[in-house]
Parts: sequence; C-alpha cells; structure tokens
Amino acid sequence: MTIVNRRNAVLGWAVWKVASNVAKSKAKHAAKHDDRKPGLVKRLAIVGVGFAAATGAALVFWRKKSDDAPPVL
Repeated sequence: MTIVNRRNAVLGWAVWKVASNVAKSKAKHAAKHDDRKPGLVKRLAIVGVGFAAATGAALVFWRKKSDDAPPVL
C-alpha cells in the first residue's frame, strides 16, 4: 500500500478546505467584534513613533550639550 493515493489526496484536500473556511469565518468574526475604533490603532502608532523620535532627539541634544562642557581638572 502506498501512502500517497487518490483517497488520501481527496481526504487531505477536503480537510484543507474545511479548515480554511473555519479560519476565514473566525477571522471575520474577530474583525467584526473589534471594540476599538478603526482609526485608533493608526493614531496610537503615529503617537508612538512621534514619542520615540522626540525621546531620541532629546537624548542626542543632551549628549551633545554634555560633550561641550570643558574638562574638569
């Protein structure tokens, strides 16, 4: 007996189709019941990037400012 035959191929194809339909259904259900507003995630991402940029700029400025100080003898 071979492992790869027509019966096993059809069975595998059927399982794949059913599993993909179930996954699609679950994804639609999860997307439909999202409690957040549609633009909220995008706004949070923009705020996060802005905060990271401001923090980086402040660190660079602070580092540059401390390098300009004359050495202590």
